Amino acid sequence: MTIAATHIAADLSLENSTGYARARVGLMIPSGNRLTEPQFRHFLPRDIGVHVTRLQMTGKYSKGLAPLLVDVERAAAALADAKCDLIVFHCTANSMEHGPEGEQKILEAVRRGSGAEAMSTAQAVVEALRVSGIRKMVLVTPYVQSHNDHEIEYLSALGFETVHDVALDVPASQGHLSVSPARWLDIVRANSRDEADGYFLSCTNTTQIDTIGILEPELGKPVINSNQATMWASLKRLSGKLGGMPGVSGLGGLMRL
Repeated sequence: MTIAATHIAADLSLENSTGYARARVGLMIPSGNRLTEPQFRHFLPRDIGVHVTRLQMTGKYSKGLAPLLVDVERAAAALADAKCDLIVFHCTANSMEHGPEGEQKILEAVRRGSGAEAMSTAQAVVEALRVSGIRKMVLVTPYVQSHNDHEIEYLSALGFETVHDVALDVPASQGHLSVSPARWLDIVRANSRDEADGYFLSCTNTTQIDTIGILEPELGKPVINSNQATMWASLKRLSGKLGGMPGVSGLGGLMRL
C-alpha cells in the first residue's frame, strides 16, 4: 500500500473562518515542531479552536527544569489571552524527562500562568495506555537512546513495562518529519513483540499518526501515538462543554473508548 504523508502542510480549508468555537485547546509546542498544528486541524472537529505557542526547549535549546518553568508560565499566560479552555504542555520527551514530579511542576506552572485546566502530553499518553489495556509495550521513537531511556524510566515509575524499544536517532539535519509513514510501518512491523500488549509511537513531530489505522488491525493490538493520545484526552476533558465525545475517524480504537 502506498501511503502519503497527508499532514505535512496545514489544510487551511479545515479552519473555521468565522472564529466560532465550542471549545478551545491551547498547545505549547517545541519551536521546531511542524506537524502538530496540521494534524490537530486535520483530525479535530472544525468548531474546536486550536491555538499554539512555541517554546525553544528541545535540541540546542534544551534547558533545566527551573528555567523551563519560567518559559512555561509565560507561554500559558499568552494562551490564556486566547480564552483557551484547556492548555497542554505538548512535548512527549520534555514532559517525561523530569519524571512524574517534574511533570507536576510543569502543570502547576501552566495553571499559575493561565488559570485554565492544564494537561501534559505525558499525562495524555498514560491515560491512553491505561484505557487501552496496555501495560507491556514496545516503544518506538525518532529520538536518541537517552531520550528513550527517560521515557522508559517515567513509564516504569507509573507501572508500565517496556519490553522492547527502538530509538531511530534521526539526524537533526533531517528532522523527525523526514521519516515517512511507510518507514514507520516497516519499523514497527520489524519490532513487533508477542509479549507486548500494544505499541507506543512517541513524538509529537512525526508522521507516525498516519500508520495507526493500518497497524492496529494488522497487529491485533492497540497503537498509541503522542498526538493521537493528546487529541483524545483533550476531547475527553472538553466533552462536557461539547455535549459529549465527538466522533473522530482515522485514529484507531482509542477514539471509541
